[in-house]
Amino acid sequence: MSTNSVEIIPDEQIHLLDELQSLLEKQKELVHRGNSASEMMEILSRQADCLVEKIAQAGIFERAELKNQREQLQKSYEDLCLAITVQKADIAEKLSRVRKGKSTIGTYRKSIGLT
Repeated sequence: MSTNSVEIIPDEQIHLLDELQSLLEKQKELVHRGNSASEMMEILSRQADCLVEKIAQAGIFERAELKNQREQLQKSYEDLCLAITVQKADIAEKLSRVRKGKSTIGTYRKSIGLT
């Protein structure tokens, strides 16, 4: 599929990359809203995995003319990973506070003889 020795990028390949970009953006939005453990996040992740597999099998990422889109996808993926890491740290901190509070309540109950 060439015209004047310039390879034409099939619309379906561009569509796959655009769809993957959209899924990554939706996942980032869910994480920023605090919904990274939601059922919707799992569905979006499965869809993204499917798209990545199709894209890899078609060799789309290796195409030089798609370098900008590949870099944008990489940045979106890195942003998503960072957002998930930040949320995970926040949740771990909150869980630690809950555990300390539970321990404090247990100690208090023992000291007043409720246990």
